[in-house]
Amino acid sequence: MINKIKLTACALILGVSGIAQEVEFTEYDLDNGLHVILHQDNTAPVVTTSVMYHVGGKDRQDGRTGFAHFFEHLLFEGTENIPNGKWFEIVSSNGGTNNANTSNDRTYYYEIFPSNNLELGLWMESERMMHPIIKQKGVDTQNEVVKEERRLSYDNRPYGNLLQAVSSNLFEKHPYKDPNVGYMEDLDAATLEEFKNYFDKYYAPNNAVLVVAGDIDISKTKKMIQDYFGPIPKGNPVVRDMPKETPITTEIKATAYDANIQLPATVLGYRTPSFTDKDSYVLNMISDYLSNGNSSKLYKKLVDDKKEALAVQAFNLEQEDYGMYLIFAIPQGDTSLETLNSDMEEEIAKIRTDLISEKDFQKLQNKAENNYVNSNSSVAGIANSLASNYLLYGNTELINEEINIYRSITREDIKRVAKEYLNPNQRVVLEYLPKAEEAKQ
Repeated sequence: MINKIKLTACALILGVSGIAQEVEFTEYDLDNGLHVILHQDNTAPVVTTSVMYHVGGKDRQDGRTGFAHFFEHLLFEGTENIPNGKWFEIVSSNGGTNNANTSNDRTYYYEIFPSNNLELGLWMESERMMHPIIKQKGVDTQNEVVKEERRLSYDNRPYGNLLQAVSSNLFEKHPYKDPNVGYMEDLDAATLEEFKNYFDKYYAPNNAVLVVAGDIDISKTKKMIQDYFGPIPKGNPVVRDMPKETPITTEIKATAYDANIQLPATVLGYRTPSFTDKDSYVLNMISDYLSNGNSSKLYKKLVDDKKEALAVQAFNLEQEDYGMYLIFAIPQGDTSLETLNSDMEEEIAKIRTDLISEKDFQKLQNKAENNYVNSNSSVAGIANSLASNYLLYGNTELINEEINIYRSITREDIKRVAKEYLNPNQRVVLEYLPKAEEAKQ
């Protein structure tokens, strides 16, 4: 068991004076391999119980995509001791809220309760892990739910499939090439036995982390955790052997169509390193430099000064195996996509060849400090950070140390990273066009 007791640290933010208290936590393992992290904060009578499983969209086989996202829904169906359809009713009737989300790399479930209902939250998450009911009726019900979500969030939403269009061209072998939500034909074709086997493989205590944060008593909470989670059997180790991608050395040009849009878009996409690599942190700063706020380089140039774009955004999509760095723009008036691409590349080239100004660099450092303070400003945010830092980054202490990574970044790092990853011969250039344009090709 490791006890982490930290002193108070102050972060002074430009224009804002914020105090960031370093997060105290205790972490240990149960005999079945479940990692437990406890954070005590008795300032408000609220507690977050959460479980993060190391399973996401990339954990699939060809022809069987979308299982992790599907289970995000399915595991609310009910358990041996929670009747079908009663999960949300139990939570709300006891003054709580809950939700879940799935990325390509992990699935996260959580409840926020008044602290006198801590035991209820632990019992419900232990039920989800040990006693879920996986039957054909529930599978059929959630299959329709997932289909409707796909229609609303992707297929019928303007620019809803843009990210998938980029990732399918950035990746040839790695499962990141397929959508996290999966393909509906794969879910339709899957058997009940396949779903059960998937649960047995990935939703075991040794493939998860339990975080309890808020108004708790450490010793009493440990006792409850042992009572509810200790009896759950340990699963087989999860072994992954993800395919490696060949580096992109020649620009890839691609086109996709969307019946839900009237204005085209262009995307410059680059394959980047894992979020555990320091360079991923540098790419976050480059994103802020290019498009965070009205004074950012791309916004000021394309939207304000030249009035060539209605919108422009650069963002670093951080993932466990490979990241994706994307720059997205929608043209204004008769501006061509080629013009936008040329002007965006011009700004990236400046970063590759010249050091950014000291003034701009200091603004980026201030934003990093501010983001760090905000990420740990709530008990729920702390719980999420603790789970992610342990399960995905392999270092729970990052919740207190991550800001030091940003502080260690230099202007030279920004230039180096741009030069290493953001070159024209390493990118996908995607034209994302209204469906009507297809007939003109």
